[in-house]
Amino acid sequence: MLLKDEIKRIASDITDDILVKRRYLHQNPELSFKEFNTSAFIKRTLDEWGIPWIPVADTGVIATLQDNYKTGKTIALRADMDALPIQEETKFAFKSVRQGVMHACGHDLHVASLLGVAYILKRLEKKIKGTVKLIFQPAEEILPGGAIKILQEGVLLNPQVDIILGQHAMPSIESGKIGIRKGMFMASMDEIRMEVKGKGGHGAEPHNNNDPVVAASTIIVTLQQIVSRYNNPRTPTVLSFGKINANGSTNIIPDTVFLEGTFRTMDEEWREKAHKKIKKIANSIARGLGCECNIYIKKGYPCLFNCEALTDKVHSHMKEYMGKTNIIETDIWMASEDFAYYAQNFSSCFYLLGTGYPKMTNPALHTSGLEINEECLETSMGLMSYLAMMNMDDSLPVCLD
Repeated sequence: MLLKDEIKRIASDITDDILVKRRYLHQNPELSFKEFNTSAFIKRTLDEWGIPWIPVADTGVIATLQDNYKTGKTIALRADMDALPIQEETKFAFKSVRQGVMHACGHDLHVASLLGVAYILKRLEKKIKGTVKLIFQPAEEILPGGAIKILQEGVLLNPQVDIILGQHAMPSIESGKIGIRKGMFMASMDEIRMEVKGKGGHGAEPHNNNDPVVAASTIIVTLQQIVSRYNNPRTPTVLSFGKINANGSTNIIPDTVFLEGTFRTMDEEWREKAHKKIKKIANSIARGLGCECNIYIKKGYPCLFNCEALTDKVHSHMKEYMGKTNIIETDIWMASEDFAYYAQNFSSCFYLLGTGYPKMTNPALHTSGLEINEECLETSMGLMSYLAMMNMDDSLPVCLD
């Protein structure tokens, strides 16, 4: 029997069991670095299947499968575990039982799928010609993220990872299909916080005040020129402010206004220049209007770059497993991912798993109504197992110096 057919058979056999696990995880979501129950569930499952594991990054888990002689390459496969602070508004019987917490980014699916991969590879253990590290990673949703913590703990060394693969649920792609892109794929992400201080007072006497609301509003509008006038139009860039807190009233001008936003781009050199521009422009406007501006830019995840040679190889294996028509060459995605830290250290490929229902508009990620077409599970765990097995040879492309 061909390897892909054997993997497909095993994936089909265990789909119902993995589906139950996914629903349990969905019903019991946990926030970043608080994934204690999720971690315990993963460990129990791995123990039941006789798969060794070690704890990592507080709540994370790394399981390992390898041949006795440790030949071949070391392949890492990653799934993130954390949920989001969102109140679920679906009608599923297995909807979240935790008030204000929901798996609204598909991480429950990622964990369940990687558990399915663990089972499949355990069944194929005698055919493994190398090492597979299964990374159940905490805290992808908040800075600084769990990936950097895992890297700092050195658990991806000895043997050192040669390539790392990851996937992300994508409801805009139909279940049964995969989205993939080589080269630059996802944006960097930085958090911006500003405190604009002025002199508040009665709204009927603005001439006696230094209005921080006007200053903050002018800052927001003017900073859009960072994207439209200072940025090279060929470099994808986003600057958005999603939170304004003036805490005044209809007739009260406050002393201070707080702003929060995000800056995203796909060029690390421009990223650094933009930070300086943001600070310079905001400070100049505030001073010109008689106010003061304190700016805090928290540098987040870097740009995510898919190794071009590796992604070509992965793309080829995907077509073998799923058929050419089910692989979509996707566009850049301005979301960010701490998988980018792995990509800075190892040859990597991060791809999108279609989770949408056909012929309908599917709720987006990070929304209270997110629905996952669970038919994607069989594809998800089978494909990742096949990619791991097919990338253990000695002809892997090297993408890093």
